Amino acid sequence: MDNSIPVVSKIFCKGTPTMLMIRRRPIVVNGGGFVVTDLSQNVVFVVDGCGILGSKGKLMIKDGEGEPILFISRKGGIVQALSTRNKWNGYSMDYQGKDKLVFSLTDPKSCIAKSAPIRIHIEPKRHCKSWDFEIGGSFADRDCTIIDCTGKIVAQMGREEMIGGKDFYHVQVQSGHDQAFIIGVMAILDNIHGESTRC
Repeated sequence: MDNSIPVVSKIFCKGTPTMLMIRRRPIVVNGGGFVVTDLSQNVVFVVDGCGILGSKGKLMIKDGEGEPILFISRKGGIVQALSTRNKWNGYSMDYQGKDKLVFSLTDPKSCIAKSAPIRIHIEPKRHCKSWDFEIGGSFADRDCTIIDCTGKIVAQMGREEMIGGKDFYHVQVQSGHDQAFIIGVMAILDNIHGESTRC
């Protein structure tokens, strides 16, 4: 029985829990962003941010071959500027370069809304009523969890204490869940916290 839950694509859903290692790239050397490898040191994803793309609030996720698979942008405009929340949209990219909205993430951007959770909505709408995924914990401390609307853990982040502090950490993605989507969420959190994808 296939229990995969694709957001970007079914090809990024594995049948077993997978540990992904994330290593930040310095902005001064190669434009920032980060590289994602498996436990065998194979590059699985590459995340480019402002240092490479040259635009604030825009992120690109590529697969291990360097093909763009997910484009993420922060929504702008007057309505967004007056809102107490930031909205990010994630678009999957096909082989012809066309993109379609697959998820949106909303995070509180003011002191008033800081206690509000970061929530993710999947497109097209699924069985959940108001949100599909929620992020809890602290990205800055490399200790956060993504849960689905039933409360089930989808991915969990942790720090690699012995290697490089905040520059090197891991994310365990549960079986059947879309790894490209999870890395897209990590890229947005990285940008929100002013880290390697931001300039």
